[in-house]
Amino acid sequence: MGGDGSPKPPAATMDVESSPSSTAAAALPSSVLTSVLLSYAYVALWISLSFTVIVYNKFILDPQMYDWPFPISLTMIHMAFCASLAAALVRVLRLVDLPSDPRMTSSLYAATVVPIGALYALSLWFSNSAYIYLSVSFIQMLKALMPVAVYSLAVAFRTDSFRRSSMLNMLGISAGVAVAALGEARFDVFGVTLQLAAVAAEATRLVLIQILLTSRGIKLNPITSLYYIAPCCLLFLAVPWTVVELPRLRAAGSVRPDLLVFGTNSLCAFALNLAVFLLVGKTSALTMNVAGVVKDWLLIAFSWTVIKDTVTPVNLAGYAIAFLGVAYYNHAKLQGLKAKEAERKAASISPAMEEEAEIGKRLLTQEKASARKN
Repeated sequence: MGGDGSPKPPAATMDVESSPSSTAAAALPSSVLTSVLLSYAYVALWISLSFTVIVYNKFILDPQMYDWPFPISLTMIHMAFCASLAAALVRVLRLVDLPSDPRMTSSLYAATVVPIGALYALSLWFSNSAYIYLSVSFIQMLKALMPVAVYSLAVAFRTDSFRRSSMLNMLGISAGVAVAALGEARFDVFGVTLQLAAVAAEATRLVLIQILLTSRGIKLNPITSLYYIAPCCLLFLAVPWTVVELPRLRAAGSVRPDLLVFGTNSLCAFALNLAVFLLVGKTSALTMNVAGVVKDWLLIAFSWTVIKDTVTPVNLAGYAIAFLGVAYYNHAKLQGLKAKEAERKAASISPAMEEEAEIGKRLLTQEKASARKN
């Protein structure tokens, strides 16, 4: 169209059709931009939900806030809610398919899911309990030890090889967390013990997932994971709940949790699992690790400015050291993934190149034979 709305005359008398390559080149920036924006959206969704669940749990359990100091009960409510929704999605609505190769038999369930469910129960129990004794900011600093625990256990179980550079990096992370602990204004030995136990249980669970599930070709998304693991986790949590919290709940009389508070809290926990599925499925686990670092800094800032937890300069200096170590750890993992991808591509290209070379040799031989005849 022309500037006045009339049809614009052609620039030349020659009819020119846009080639597929030019169309693809024009569409490429748009598709890349869409992919990038979606990736940022998945990251933002996961950070928001993870942030919300952590702060919400702190609000419920902290004696100075909602004052409902029953972490096992809270975790059991989460597991019951998630197990029910997962069962509805799998069995009733049939929106998610269960793995069929290999099929989850009772013996396979006992050998793979039960140990992971037990460790998941311990991890959730200890980590939620720590919120009663420690600040949100300090808990995030202690969580920086997760790569140290995972790498150490992976070396011990021989799922990863020992590398001197990696171990030195782990020692640097540990030193940074130690400095952060020295500067903690609200240091509680029992709370730190609970959080370290949670890190150890979670790291063991992650390593066992690789040993028991991944090595056998069992692939579970967060919905099927909750379908299998949440009921098992709920049963394991019932044991300490009966001994530790049930007598306290009976002594407190009629304790009725607020359905709005605990319903929305459980819904956020379930939505977080869906966000993990989207983030890891559409990007990568490494992206979630990097996003986790951003989330930790946001939580520290929120804990400092909104909850009014005390964050000292020594805290920040120690966590900065640990942060650099975690950043290097993620960078090293990224380089390792790139190297493996390059090897995979080289391995897939090599047979084709060998075949082309063989065809070239045959053609050259035929040409030489023809030249001799002439």
